[in-house]
Amino acid sequence: MFAVTATQTDPDNPLKGLTLGERPEPEPRDGWTTVTVRATSLNHHDLWTLKGVGISQDRLPIVLGCDAAGVAEDGREVIVHAVIGTPVHGDETLDPRRTLLSEQHDGTFAERVAVPVGNLVPKPAALSFAEAACLPTAWLTAYRMLFEKAELEPGSTVLVQGAGGGVATALIALGRAGGFRVWATSRSAAKRERALELGADRVFESGARLPERVDAVMETVGLATWDHSLSALRPGGRIVISGATSGQVAPTKLAQVYFLQKSIVGSTMGTREQLARLAVFLEQTGVRPVIDRELPLDRAVEGFSAMLAGDQFGKVVFTV
Repeated sequence: MFAVTATQTDPDNPLKGLTLGERPEPEPRDGWTTVTVRATSLNHHDLWTLKGVGISQDRLPIVLGCDAAGVAEDGREVIVHAVIGTPVHGDETLDPRRTLLSEQHDGTFAERVAVPVGNLVPKPAALSFAEAACLPTAWLTAYRMLFEKAELEPGSTVLVQGAGGGVATALIALGRAGGFRVWATSRSAAKRERALELGADRVFESGARLPERVDAVMETVGLATWDHSLSALRPGGRIVISGATSGQVAPTKLAQVYFLQKSIVGSTMGTREQLARLAVFLEQTGVRPVIDRELPLDRAVEGFSAMLAGDQFGKVVFTV
């Protein structure tokens, strides 16, 4: 079968290890099944793998990709939950032995992928395969950040740092649909304009002084925005952080955290049940993922290059 594989890692030239070509068909173990992939989406996780982050060399070569929507062996249209946890564990994202597709097991950038039977979620007919393929990582991460970790009521003000990426665009769209007042930042005037079109109430240049402090900050950027996130937060407010795409977080201003009683909460992905609810939420509200570009899988290098350059607004989707 055709697949996109990481064959080597290089932190300075990650695309050097990106290999397109034939790979063996997946062979499901007991309790697993095969999904015929119709669409799959790109995440920063795939670039980090090519840079050598979070993967050991003995795992190479490995098929990249965490997200997919496709057709199960019984003909059902499904979304693939990317978190592989211990079956007896409650919240699989808290399982210390959990892993994502493309870390220990071949991922979704292929014609077929093997996954645990329990990782399949029904795809609503209202969602296209391309839209559904955006949900398992970026959109699920945003869903949990907003609706579980932030502990906000509708009408609260949320600041989304770094509008443009997959998680950030999901936060804006979901936040608007959930009844929050959403503010967003970006260095790019074009991306700020796109954020307004997507549903942000107000947009600001990165690091700009805000007209008032916000109830919560959704943080995925890290080093480049951390000081601004902390200073933009009202006393008693909460920063929810799910990533650090610009580098590790700067030293925390502890005095500000404890004196103003600000909370910093980590968030990772989401559960299978939350993925199922997210799909229903989109079906019911009409919200749809922002797709920056849709490419056939054999043009995956173009999508990786766009993400590496930061030249995207929303998700990059590969169709199979």
